[in-house]
Amino acid sequence: MTMRIVVALGGNALLRRGQALTAENQRENVRIAAEALAPLADGNDLVVTHGNGPQVGLLALQEAAYTEVDEYPLDVLVGETMGMIGYMIEQEMGNLLPFETPLATVLTMVEVDAEDPAFKDPTKFIGPVYSEEEAKKNAAEKGWSIKPDGDKWRRVVPSPAPKRIFEVRPIRWMLDNGAVVIAAGGGGIPTVYDREGHLTGVECVIDKDFCSALLASEIDADVFVVATDADAVFLDWGTPDQTAIRRATPDQMDAYDFPAGSMGPKVEAAQNFVRASGKRAVICALKDVAAALRGETGTTIDPEVADVELVRA
Repeated sequence: MTMRIVVALGGNALLRRGQALTAENQRENVRIAAEALAPLADGNDLVVTHGNGPQVGLLALQEAAYTEVDEYPLDVLVGETMGMIGYMIEQEMGNLLPFETPLATVLTMVEVDAEDPAFKDPTKFIGPVYSEEEAKKNAAEKGWSIKPDGDKWRRVVPSPAPKRIFEVRPIRWMLDNGAVVIAAGGGGIPTVYDREGHLTGVECVIDKDFCSALLASEIDADVFVVATDADAVFLDWGTPDQTAIRRATPDQMDAYDFPAGSMGPKVEAAQNFVRASGKRAVICALKDVAAALRGETGTTIDPEVADVELVRA
């Protein structure tokens, strides 16, 4: 039975925390991701989305170093990272899939609300990690907003909610014609309508998981997968009582609190998809995607679950 699957790759799939921002490192990580994803394309419709926080931050730093022209805005940089990362995913997937399998990267524009309260409270991390001293120096010199990220500091920008994905129709067409599609990279290119009704870019970054969940709903996906560096969603993480949530409904997941800086947005995005579509979402480690789709590992959020199923780690 053919399934339509959307897989949202976590940032670790492209660049692990603390790794140098080199093309070689990103290529190797994409190769590992492709090995996990390529089997899903056999007999299924597959859309791959991805993060871009380190990459867009690197481009911003490169832009700042060239002082003869004004720095390019974030929406343009997001578009650039879509092309760069999409190219690598296409090539590595193409090395594994049959030659006749079409692959396409779609530059994906996403509408946000210019009045979204997120513009008053930047929270989305982009770029490399810094010491506190380095971060505060950059903030003073460049006008950045910064926040702690674990024991390091990073730049933060607004992260408004996605309202509409403009390229849904061509993505549907390509899936209907057998293509593997890479789309909504980095949460999509953030755009708004100005007072004259013209579409224009805006200085922010959209959460990749929220945008991916919206895309999954709008293309009628059968399952939405959030591939991360955790084996599942855990309760009492890091303690002797650590317990994995194997299956639960979106409402049952509401009974638990998850950190806003890590698992929280992933869980909320999965809940959004299940509530909008009536289908299931899976949160799992990238290496376990195939097994998690079979319900053998990971966390499945499903509207048909009777009771929360927990597994002691």
